[in-house]
Amino acid sequence: MIENTEHKKHTPRPQAEVKMLKNRLHRMMGQLTGIEKMLDEGRYCGDILIQVSALESALQSLGYLILHDHLETCVREKAKEEDPDVMEEVMMLVKKLK
Repeated sequence: MIENTEHKKHTPRPQAEVKMLKNRLHRMMGQLTGIEKMLDEGRYCGDILIQVSALESALQSLGYLILHDHLETCVREKAKEEDPDVMEEVMMLVKKLK
């Protein structure tokens, strides 16, 4: 279940980083479309599973990039403010990303 929160980053992402993340997302959407096409074509299950695995890996990698940015910006800022909940949030996010 995804929580509906309307938090905004205090430190905006540089446009180059946004572009890089969006490019990764677009490649993943292409992979997803490719998997759908493979299903329509009745392709071999093993071939489809390989593509599913590649997509999962790409999504995991994107998550780690965003987590790294979160730790370097948002979490660092909260730690400087001595926010007592910051570590609990970090642990919750790491568990969700696993």
